[in-house]
Amino acid sequence: MATVAAVVVGVVLLASGAAKLFSPAWPAQAAELGAPSWAVPVVPWVEVGLGSLLAGGVARPLAAWVAAGLITVFTVLVGVRLAQGRRPPCACFGRLSTRSIGPGTLVRNAVLIALAVIAAVA
Repeated sequence: MATVAAVVVGVVLLASGAAKLFSPAWPAQAAELGAPSWAVPVVPWVEVGLGSLLAGGVARPLAAWVAAGLITVFTVLVGVRLAQGRRPPCACFGRLSTRSIGPGTLVRNAVLIALAVIAAVA
């Protein structure tokens, strides 16, 4: 189960990071979501790196904990925007995710966090 969880989270992070790298809209979407400007060019590379480690089974516990932390930060950011009544585009997968954030975003992230924790502890 831990291997499957790691691969699922890894593939999601790889897809997310790669989509952001090839999306000219990513920086503007990230800014609208409230990401700090210094993080915008870094996030896609962190996602690709973590995704590669998890999908490849390299340093799985550490990579999974870092992934859980990263997704938790994203989730808090989404939760704050929703609490403010703001619903910017998700930007989770670059130009592939133009839908506004909502409760479903929180649920999806909670599932990914749970999978990352499973990958880390099992």
